[in-house]
Amino acid sequence: MTVVEPNGFIRGDEMGVYGRVQKNVKRHDGFVPKSGWIAHMKQICGLPVKKAWNRAGKGRLAPCPADRQQVILDFFKRLELI
Repeated sequence: MTVVEPNGFIRGDEMGVYGRVQKNVKRHDGFVPKSGWIAHMKQICGLPVKKAWNRAGKGRLAPCPADRQQVILDFFKRLELI
C-alpha cells in the first residue's frame, strides 16, 4: 500500500528502494536520479548492491555527480537504510 505522508514523502511496500528514491527526489528536488547513481550511493554507504546485467567491467560509467549525492543520502536516511 502506497502512503503519502502530510509532508509529501511517499512510502510503499510494493515499491522498491530505487523507485521510492526516484519518486521522492523527483517530487521534492525536481530531478529523477538514475538507477546507477542510486547504486553508486548504496555502494558508498556499504549497502548491498547487485551487479546490473548491463554493467560493463568493474568501474562505473556514470557515477553519481557530487552535487546530487547529498540529496540521495538524505532519502536513504528517510527510508532508514543508513
